[in-house]
This record gives sequence, structure tokens and C-alpha cells, in this order.
Amino acid sequence: MESQGNIPVRRALLSVSDKSGLVEFARGLSELGISLISTGGTRTVLEDAGIEVEDVAQFTGSEEMMDGRVKTLHSKLHAALLARRDHEGDMEALQERGWETIDLVAVNLYPFEEKAIGESLDLDGATSFIDIGGPTMLRAAAKNQRGVVVVPDPAWYGTVLEALRGDDGVSVPLSLGRELAADVFRRTALYDSAIATYLQELNTSDDAEDDEEMEPTPFTTVLMPRFERVMILRYGENPHQKAAFYQDPLRSGPNVADAEQLGGKQLSFNNIIDLESALGIPLEFEEPACALIKHTNPCGAGTGSDLIAAYENALATDPVSAFGGLAGFNRTVDEALAEKMIDRFWEAIIAPGFTPEALDILVTKKNLRVMRYDPDGKRELSGSYDYKRVYGGLLVQELDGGWVPMSEAEVVTEREPTGEELIALEFGWKVIKWVKSNAIVYAGADRTLGVGAGQMSRVDSAELAVKKAQSGGLSIEGCAMASDAFFPFRDAVDAAADAGVKAIVQPGGSIRDAETIEAANEHGIAMLFTRMRHFRH
Repeated sequence: MESQGNIPVRRALLSVSDKSGLVEFARGLSELGISLISTGGTRTVLEDAGIEVEDVAQFTGSEEMMDGRVKTLHSKLHAALLARRDHEGDMEALQERGWETIDLVAVNLYPFEEKAIGESLDLDGATSFIDIGGPTMLRAAAKNQRGVVVVPDPAWYGTVLEALRGDDGVSVPLSLGRELAADVFRRTALYDSAIATYLQELNTSDDAEDDEEMEPTPFTTVLMPRFERVMILRYGENPHQKAAFYQDPLRSGPNVADAEQLGGKQLSFNNIIDLESALGIPLEFEEPACALIKHTNPCGAGTGSDLIAAYENALATDPVSAFGGLAGFNRTVDEALAEKMIDRFWEAIIAPGFTPEALDILVTKKNLRVMRYDPDGKRELSGSYDYKRVYGGLLVQELDGGWVPMSEAEVVTEREPTGEELIALEFGWKVIKWVKSNAIVYAGADRTLGVGAGQMSRVDSAELAVKKAQSGGLSIEGCAMASDAFFPFRDAVDAAADAGVKAIVQPGGSIRDAETIEAANEHGIAMLFTRMRHFRH
């Protein structure tokens, strides 16, 4: 007799868009004596593999219609899925009609996101990838989870086969059935969310085209973000806060969510936030680059002919603050660099690769998280969104992918920057958007010299950056200064001049721009306006 804690399986329906692992799964089911039913392309693959399978049209007694748009939407099929095995009325209704149950359903859905969104299809093309029968079968089977095993993804095939081959007859534990059913509703919710978002964005764009005063916007009237859990964290920003890490299924290019941990203890909430900057700053540069991060802010950034030079340039900015921070690189970390870093305390190091020798050195520190990110692909910031939670609501904006090269910035002073100053200005401008506002960066051609972050006034940030440079024993005489936003008063320019700054880049746009320009001219400072602000809160 079948165990009451298990779901017996005698008949299975297979209808999948993703054919990976299908033949092996179906053959495993067949070898267990489970009869198979299938549709269209799935049936063809199985028959070509020599696996006996019944066509769904034969099972339902109804031919497919409308080029396959209607094939599984049939009362006989859904009664076979929805009939409660322990409900006398349900089973009598099947017996009266001579119908039988289906005990396992393996279905995965048309790739709507991959095709409609990923390939930017028009409405007609996109709607062809909206699956109707698939979600209906999945939801019906998941609803009847005490009687039907539902398999929504090839990743589950091995687990299900292992359970069916167990000691309780050809059956699956109810606990696994519940886990599978939960996965189904998660997947169908994400699937419907993607379709709804696509249609909302299409309607928003159409409305903007019809209304000359409206600008096209990606922000829909109802927001349905889709994130998948990567891990449960030990705690959040503080030990009394519970936390988890979720990844964006539409992520692209190098990112923290896909980074592989090669050594060290589990990542913390704060580590993950800091890793974003540790990864992001080096990716701003083509040449070997390093960023050292502490509490979300860079305490140093540098470039060089190799990573050792870049690291030393970054560390020189503020070696005191760098203690207990994170380091990020845009090249493979080798043994020589690992030897230089191992004697200092680092929370984490992230890079696109580590030589075996470097890894052997770094993993000796049990508390050091060693992270390898995938360097392939481009970080597509345009069209990607930044979410900031406030109590009672959610703020959504595009990620800051804006960039104005110094060659396109406007020189607003009597003196133009020299070639060397332009290089330093560009370095500072690449770093500044990763610094919390109010933000000031003093920079040379290949390094930060002082960083002032998160102050309530811009002049305080300018003075703090000078202090940081002095604490590291660095001279900022003749350096460049970058400001994430305009100067509301001339005081920050005066402070920069007192420190020895010779060139400034800022967005401009203040009602006192004329006073700021006048101050720069008085001090013989070259100043550029980018007309682009980089606040970071």
C-alpha cells in the first residue's frame, strides 16, 4: 500500500520549452513504469530518442487548434490534474467519464523575458511568447500538490527521479511536493510580472507619443520588481537586523550577485554594499586600477602600469582609513600583489581572477573574503534601476551611467587646463560619482590624493579631503579637484586654492556660478563645467 506521506506517480505529462535534460528525465520515468503523455515539439524529441509517449491529443480526444495555441486547455486534462485523490466526489466524477489521473507534470514556460524583453520585440512578437497552457497546467498541478508532482524547471529533474527511485514505491514525498508547488507559484508570479511590466512600459511609451508634453518614461504605474534570493545573511547592517541578499534576474555584465567566493567567511550585508563600489570604481578605468573602500566610500583609488602600482597609489591616499576595508581590482591578482596585501587587515578583495599562487596566500586569512567576478560582458547601467526604500514607499531611479569626458566639458575660466591637468581631472571625475555627497576628490593623474565624503557642506568636504591628504603625507600642490555638484558659494574654491589646487571640474548650475568662476580666475585656476551632477546618497 502507498504511504500516506507520499504522492504516487503512474502517469506523467511532459511539455517543455527548455529541452535540456528532457530525454534523460523521460527515460528515467519510463524505466520506472510511468506512462508518458506529451505535446508537439516535446513529443517529437522523445520519439526521436526511442521513448514511448502518448500524444496529448490522443489522451484528450481533441486535436490541437490554431497552430497549437489550443492543445492542453481541455477539461479531461485539467480534471486529471485537479481531481483530489482523497475526495470521493472528485474520483467518482472521473470514473463516471472513464477518465484517469495525471500524477506528474513537467512544464517550463515560453522564454518571454529572454525573447520579448531581451530582443526588444514589438507587441505582436512579444505576445507569441506569452504562455497560456503552461502556467495553467503548472498552477493546476501545484494547487493539487497532495496528489500531483509538479516539475517547473530542469534543475529539479535529478531530485524528482531520486525520490521516485526511493524505497516507498514510485512516489515522491509530500514535503518535496510542497517545495515544488511553492517554486511553481514563485515562477508564475515572476512570469506574469514580466509580462505586466512589458505591457505597462509599452502603454506608457505610447501615451507619451500621443501627448507632446509627456516624455517617455520607463516607470510604470504599478511596480513589480523581480529578485531571486541568493543567500540568507547572518544579519543586516547591525546584528539585531535580519537580512537576505537577492539578485536581479535581468542583471548583466560584472556584478556582485554573480561573484564567486573563493575563500573567507560568509559575506555580510555591509560587505555586499561595499563590494559594489570596490568593483565599480576599477571598471571605470581601462588601465590597471584599484579601489579601496570603507563604509561605502573610496578611501583611495589608483591606476598604474600594473596592479601593484595601482594598489600602492590607492593605499597612499589614506592608509589609516583603508584598515579593515575592501579592495577591488580590474585585473587578475598575482602572487606579488597578494604578498603585499596579506600583512594588512582586509574584509574582502574582489577581482576578475586570482592566480593559484595568489589564492594560496590569500586563503590563509580565514576572515578574508576572496571574491572573483566574471569580467565578461558590459555593465549596462542605462535601463537598470536603483531602488531605495523609505518607510511607507520605494524610490526608483535609473542607475547613474552618465559620463562626460573632459574633452567635452566646458572651460569657463580664463585659463585652460594643461594636458596633465585634464588627465587628473578625468581621474577625479571617474571616482567622484562613487563618493557619498557632499563629495570632493583631489586627484593626480593616476591616484586620489584626498577624499572628502558625506559632509553637510561642500567646503567641509573640501577641507576634509585636504586633511586626509595631509594625514597620508601627500602634497596636493598642483593637483585637480572634482566636485559631485555645483559650488553654492566661492568658499570651496578659495579653500581649494589655499591647498594648491590648479584645476577644478564641477557640474555648474549654481545661481552663483559667476562668483565661483571669478574666484577661480583670481587664483589662476582652470575650471570645467560638465553640466552633469553625480549625487550619491
